[in-house]
Amino acid sequence: MNAKTAPKTAPKAARGPKAAAAPRTAYLVLGMHRSGTSAVTQLLALAGADLPTNVMPGDEHNAKGYFEPWKIARFNDERLRAAGSAWDDPFAFPFKALAPEAEADWRDKAAALFGEEYGTAAWPLMKDPRATVLLPMWRAVLERLEVGARCVIPVRHPLAVAGSLRRRDGFTDEKSVLVWSAYMLAAEAYTRDLPRAFVGYDALLADWRAEAGRIEAAHGAALPKLTAAAGREIDRFLTADLRHNAGDHSLAGLGWAGEIAAAVFDWFAARAAGGTPDAGALDDAAAELARRQVEIGALVSAPTHDLAVAREELFEAREKLAAAEALEAELRAEMDRQREVLETGWRQDVRRLEKIAADQAYVLGEVNAQLDAALSDD
Repeated sequence: MNAKTAPKTAPKAARGPKAAAAPRTAYLVLGMHRSGTSAVTQLLALAGADLPTNVMPGDEHNAKGYFEPWKIARFNDERLRAAGSAWDDPFAFPFKALAPEAEADWRDKAAALFGEEYGTAAWPLMKDPRATVLLPMWRAVLERLEVGARCVIPVRHPLAVAGSLRRRDGFTDEKSVLVWSAYMLAAEAYTRDLPRAFVGYDALLADWRAEAGRIEAAHGAALPKLTAAAGREIDRFLTADLRHNAGDHSLAGLGWAGEIAAAVFDWFAARAAGGTPDAGALDDAAAELARRQVEIGALVSAPTHDLAVAREELFEAREKLAAAEALEAELRAEMDRQREVLETGWRQDVRRLEKIAADQAYVLGEVNAQLDAALSDD
């Protein structure tokens, strides 16, 4: 088709109405580390939500994978440190805003990173527990990007979480249940005006289909693509071996930290079971946590922040060491390759010279033979 026969674009007034872009909605998995966020995230991913580009792989602490965006996790760690906090700070709640200009800069970075990780995905699925205590910032970012939000909050007994953190990080139970309380208080306080579902971790492993139905009911919307095939995949993933730690002991032995955690857990357990407990109990727990922060926050948050900085510096040092070792291995491999090339070339040169010498010796022998024959004829 040439320029003369190509159809002309219709005049603007003659065009039909432009189709509106489908609204984007993010699934946010919120709550404490080691509390079932990975299991919920994989369920949502298999049911059609979109995982980020860079997903944290599994390890000896979570063989089936974490399913969280490791670049966003690193970013969130940096943002927490910028406010003098860390992911394991019992007083990371409530949210600590920075100066307006600095806060705007962090939101710009967060928006750019979200775009890199999710592109134009219709159902971005973000699971990073750190985002829970940073949710005021992330909500502002999603609003700016015109992305809606549906929240899923796993509920697991704080002592089960504490057992996992004791084994992985060496935390005391008192610290673990306080951090758990801070994250759960943040998850509830920052989502009161959003569609949200509370999912019991044990209930999820026992009957994930019932919990998926409760998620859909709480959101007022079906999961994007919960097909029969997806259900079979979820069956293979959500197995009993995901339950590593029991939380059937009493929190009473942990002093005031246990009292705060018990009040928070009672509320969340009731909500995950379908009840409507009074949020005043959480407000009281948050007030008690705030009172303790006034008393001992300076003795806890600052060392926790400093330890987080040291961990990050160690991580960066290990990355540099790994990069140096990789470069060394690459250089050694290149040296070996070049040596092989040189040796191969040398061997070929030797063989070529040997052939030339043999050919010359043959020719010389022929000449000598001819001279001998000529001389003998004389």
